[in-house]
Amino acid sequence: MPTEEPQEPFARISVDEGKEMMGRDDVAVIDVREPREYSGGHVPNAQLIPVASVFARRGELPRDKDVIFVCQVGQRSALACEMAAAAGLTRLFNLEGGTEAWLKAGLPVEK
Repeated sequence: MPTEEPQEPFARISVDEGKEMMGRDDVAVIDVREPREYSGGHVPNAQLIPVASVFARRGELPRDKDVIFVCQVGQRSALACEMAAAAGLTRLFNLEGGTEAWLKAGLPVEK
């Protein structure tokens, strides 16, 4: 079950919750790592938008879907959630543990 902290404009989700959500059509996955990290392996169907450019590229973020941000361990993706919230998005989720947790769970990646 997504965890919500009152001071955060996003929900924290586990890799299992993320995997379940990603099976739906109303979900977008945004990888906020650097291109070299992304090319080493990323969550399937994740779009690359490095964290430093999330706010500048906010027009590329879907407003009609749940948006799951993922990075390596969950810190940059939390920052990306904050930026997306500042841009007016509300359906925001941070994948806790990031790509490391995804891999540890034995879930597939794309290269």
